[in-house]
Amino acid sequence: MNQLQHHRVTELPEERVTDLFGRKFFNGEQITLAFLTIAQGGVVPRHEHESEQFSYCISGCLRFQIGEEEILLRAGELVQIPAWVPHEAVVIEDYTGFDVFSPPRRDWIEGTDDYLRRSPR
Repeated sequence: MNQLQHHRVTELPEERVTDLFGRKFFNGEQITLAFLTIAQGGVVPRHEHESEQFSYCISGCLRFQIGEEEILLRAGELVQIPAWVPHEAVVIEDYTGFDVFSPPRRDWIEGTDDYLRRSPR
């Protein structure tokens, strides 16, 4: 079992994934929790993973393509993405939000998430 951890998110350095995309993420035994900031025009390329994902929008707007469905995710809204469903997002308005993944995102932990580091379209 992991030991209790306490963090001040505002004091942690932000990883710059691209010029438009920053993140801070934490891993437990069963989940990854990520705080995201993505500027307008940012793109999360199409991908899929073994983790179920919850994405919550604090501010801004994302246009998600999840499987065959397109949705706009705005402040105060949450989307649930099942494991192994292909999805992508384009930032319509500067976005702040958080994602929760279970099981933890091994590609993020191991630094093998190259698909995220591509330049926007």
